[in-house]
Amino acid sequence: MNEEIQAATLRVFIALAPPDEAKDELARELRPAYDAYPRMRWNRIEDWHITLAFLGELPVAAVPLLRTPLADLAATRRTVDLALRGGGHFDERVLWSGIDGDLEGLHLLATDVRDVVKECGIAFEGRPLRPHLTLARSGREDPSCVVKAAAGLAEFTGRPWQAERLHLVGSNFGRGPGPIRYRDIEAWKFGGGA
Repeated sequence: MNEEIQAATLRVFIALAPPDEAKDELARELRPAYDAYPRMRWNRIEDWHITLAFLGELPVAAVPLLRTPLADLAATRRTVDLALRGGGHFDERVLWSGIDGDLEGLHLLATDVRDVVKECGIAFEGRPLRPHLTLARSGREDPSCVVKAAAGLAEFTGRPWQAERLHLVGSNFGRGPGPIRYRDIEAWKFGGGA
C-alpha cells in the first residue's frame, strides 16, 4: 500500500535556478567548508535553487494542472536580476547562501506563482518567502559546523545574474536513503513582458 501511495504522489515545488557560472563561483567559495566539514550533507550543485512555492506531496494527477498556468505566467514576466550573497543558517542545522538584487521583483514573482497555484485548486503551506539557496544540512556533523560554515560565507558577494526560467520541480525527498535529488518536471523561459 505504501508503495502505491508513493507512486501516486510527487513532492513538488516551483523555483528559480542560478546559472552554472554563479553556482560555480559559490562552490569555489565553499571549497574550504567542503574540506573542513565532510560529514555535512551537502546538496548537489545541480540541485541548488530558490524556492518560490513549496507545494509538498501532490497527487501525480494534479501536476499537469499547473503546467499551462505557470507557462502563461512565465510568458508575461521579465527576468529577475539576482546575485548570491553571504550565508546563514536555520537552527544551526541548515546552511544557506543569501539572495541579493531585485528582491521586490522576486517577492512579486513568488506572490504571482502562489496565486496561480491557488487558482489551480492546489492547497499548500504558504510560508513567507525567505529567499535563500540551501547548501547543506548538519547530518552527522556537529551543528556548530553549520554556524562556522555560514560565517565563512559572510563576506561572499557573487556576480549578478538573471533568473531566466521558472522551474516546476519534483523531488524524491523521504524516499529512501541517500541525498535528496531534484528533477525539472518542466521549465519555462520568461517572456520579457511587464
